[in-house]
Amino acid sequence: MDKAQKDLHARYQQMVKEATPQPNRWKNLVMAFITGGVICTIGQLFYNLFEVIEPSRLETTAVTQAAMIALGAIATGLGLYDWLAERGGMGAAIPVTGFSNTVTAAAMEFKREGYILGMGTKMFVIAGPVLVYGILSGFVVSLLRAVLTGSLF
Repeated sequence: MDKAQKDLHARYQQMVKEATPQPNRWKNLVMAFITGGVICTIGQLFYNLFEVIEPSRLETTAVTQAAMIALGAIATGLGLYDWLAERGGMGAAIPVTGFSNTVTAAAMEFKREGYILGMGTKMFVIAGPVLVYGILSGFVVSLLRAVLTGSLF
């Protein structure tokens, strides 16, 4: 590019920068905090309910996670999670309900291609990397713990 093109490009970049609306970071921070807090409070309420029903802490935790995943999928199917995510940002994306939303939304988007080649494959395009890295990191952390504590076998 010659000098005139570089100047034109620089002016264009400046115009884009000036025209781009700046996000209200404090509002976004507060809304994410409130949204994540409400989701976690609902999770705690489920945990307290299941604690009475389930015999062990491990089972209570598993059932609570399953309930939150189901709740996220139902909210996605009803179109409520998109509304929540628009307002709550990362507060809606970080909890397990956000993962449920991502997988469910991908499955719903490709439903017209069929249950196997549409929904079945597309939801694992999203979930696959998360599951692989989750399992891999769990293995690595467990291996490191075993080596560092000396309880390898």
